[in-house]
Amino acid sequence: MMERGLRIGLFGGAFDPVHNGHIKVAGSFLSSNLIDELHLLPTASPPHKELPNKTSFHHRSKMLRLAFSGMDRVIVNGIENNLSQPSYSLQTIEHLQTRYPSNTYFLCIGEDNLTSFHKWHKYREILDRVILLVAARPGFESHQQDSEILENAVFVDHEEIEISSTDIRSADDPVSFEGEIPDAVLDYIRKHKLYSDR
Repeated sequence: MMERGLRIGLFGGAFDPVHNGHIKVAGSFLSSNLIDELHLLPTASPPHKELPNKTSFHHRSKMLRLAFSGMDRVIVNGIENNLSQPSYSLQTIEHLQTRYPSNTYFLCIGEDNLTSFHKWHKYREILDRVILLVAARPGFESHQQDSEILENAVFVDHEEIEISSTDIRSADDPVSFEGEIPDAVLDYIRKHKLYSDR
């Protein structure tokens, strides 16, 4: 009997730090009923941007686990810390498909990322391997994107929360974002004095 694979959503990001916006969009991906599990992939070394004073992979992974501890079907996957750097999405996808060939993979992104997807490293090879699961975002003109990309994209309903990790990192006191960051994550930030020297 052929092994039945899972439908896995791959949601990558720096998550520096994770906040309620990430939790909300994760819920939207899962609510689409197109995936069985959502794997959160904290980036080890994002190839497309430099993050000064980037929080360690260990701390970011721990905060993710705390933030999503009560959410079913969400897995924090640290694979990108074990791959050669810089870590490209295609490299991660190829590794997972080779290791777990029976699974079907969806690349989960926000609609704002869709507008620049044609600039991603070997984006056509990504499209050959996965389906794009896109969280709709008001104000973005996705219909103007390349038809090749749109043909491989499925949009999911999503109500965005206006908050960004950049705002949190640049704040005088990240703890002032209480209510927008899970309590367990705030406690972790306090305990380890993260972001306090920025």
